Amino acid sequence: MTIDTPAHPPAELRPEPAATARKQPSLGLGRLYLRRFLRNRLALAGVVILVLLVLFAALGGRLTSYTYTDTDFTALTQPPSGLHWFGTNQGGNDIYACAVHGLQRSLTIAVSVSALTIVLAAIIGSGAAYFGGRVERVTLAVIHFLLIVPSFLILALVSHRLAGDWRVLIVVLTVFGWMSTARVIWSVSTSLRERDYVKAAEFMGVGPLRIILRHIIPNLGSLLIVNLTLGVVATVLSETALSFLGFGVQTPDVSLGTMLADGASTITSAPWLFAFPAGLVVLLTVSMTFIGDGLRDALDPTSVTSAGGRR
Repeated sequence: MTIDTPAHPPAELRPEPAATARKQPSLGLGRLYLRRFLRNRLALAGVVILVLLVLFAALGGRLTSYTYTDTDFTALTQPPSGLHWFGTNQGGNDIYACAVHGLQRSLTIAVSVSALTIVLAAIIGSGAAYFGGRVERVTLAVIHFLLIVPSFLILALVSHRLAGDWRVLIVVLTVFGWMSTARVIWSVSTSLRERDYVKAAEFMGVGPLRIILRHIIPNLGSLLIVNLTLGVVATVLSETALSFLGFGVQTPDVSLGTMLADGASTITSAPWLFAFPAGLVVLLTVSMTFIGDGLRDALDPTSVTSAGGRR
């Protein structure tokens, strides 16, 4: 006797085909990059430090009744105390108030110069790569010439002659700070100009400027973001060095560089004058370096893009 089996077994007994097996949903690029970044503990530490520094620069002045221009002639070169938390300098200025304003000024200069430098480098570098030919040769010749010019001496002379105005310092640092980034962008853009979407845009009659702004520069996003972050570090160090040597921000304005210059001569007799601004510079540069490294790892195009993938 034979037992007939149904032609179509019940669904619960039917094996699930491999093609219809459930798959783990893949993460979008934004969430994937964020997930990679959050795995980096040093990058997270850098974000925390940077947020604290920004809060200190933005809100720290509300915690004291002194401003960076106020003088207390009854407390000249006094160590940290309950009245002056970071102590005072030779002129009776409150170091805490000066540190708040100095961090504001250094952050303003650094972020502005880094952003302007990235914009200028992206347009020039990608434009030279896209147009090619004579435009590319002339642009690279200018970049190579400016790279060998002693830009630090020119920066020092120009900023000193213009009385150390921080707005002029932003312009000067931008003019002499875009070349190396532009060359990197040019080298990457030379491969992007051969991509199919660029050729399709040209075939459709899209103008060169629109192709550069809409199809080439957006595909350099990860490179631009990382260079923007690390550019803040380079600008902070440049501004600090110029101000330390007396060629950057000038009194009565205050930056971290000017505070370091004032404290360098009294580092043994009044170490707080140097220690507090130096600590802020170290924290700022270290935090931005950690964030830049974390972004570079998170945006690495060679990483696996699946939800559970590992680099």
